[in-house]
Amino acid sequence: MTPEIENVFAAIRGEYGADSIRRVERMLEPGGGDPRHPLQKGAKWILPGLSPTPWHDPHGHPELTPVVEAFETAHPAIKRELTAAWAGRREAFSDYEHYLTRQEDWQALYLYRAGTLVEESAGTVPAAYQALEEFAVETDKICPLLECHFSTLLPGAAIAPHCDLWNFSINLHLAVDIPDGCSITVAGETRSWAEGKCLLFDYSFEHEARNDGDRPRTCLLMDLWHPETTIPERRALTALITEIRRLMGDG
Repeated sequence: MTPEIENVFAAIRGEYGADSIRRVERMLEPGGGDPRHPLQKGAKWILPGLSPTPWHDPHGHPELTPVVEAFETAHPAIKRELTAAWAGRREAFSDYEHYLTRQEDWQALYLYRAGTLVEESAGTVPAAYQALEEFAVETDKICPLLECHFSTLLPGAAIAPHCDLWNFSINLHLAVDIPDGCSITVAGETRSWAEGKCLLFDYSFEHEARNDGDRPRTCLLMDLWHPETTIPERRALTALITEIRRLMGDG
């Protein structure tokens, strides 16, 4: 670890206790702590001690329930905004740049990125922006290392099987506009989206998605802190990944 990270970790231990970030420290040890599930092999970091559960009940975590309920309640307005933006403000969407690839048939409109709200989106999708700001950003439920965006898969598009970088954040999908023929597979279990409802899964497990329908499929994706992480762990992880990205010239 760099001196900067050592200093941050020491300050967190001083505030919260000597063992408050022990799981983060174990993650950084050779071998990375606990043995991995076979379908998490492609993830870069696995924080030990988190339940190895691919699919989560969106209403099963009290910390996240207000976020889920807010977005499901706002779905009619969010869908109207998405429809208007796709028809009249297509320039607001861009090719999605995953850390593994870039896809022209996977379009994104960002609401939160690089640790902050994307203010330009407030006028384009105000209901979605307000719900995100009030229930995920101001409450520190969103993982500041990642993002929130409308994710639009064009007809025929497929996202190849992959693992995301870590397990200490979790992916929430609000199903905004879902044609027939769409699916998502996580750890070998395939599901579809029910429009107006949320799915929640651990994307450190191998997952893939496809749109075999006849029109674009759009979900609103949010990267939230895994509910089994603690406040000191979140602080340590934010500092750690931010410093790694700085050293790699990636932010």
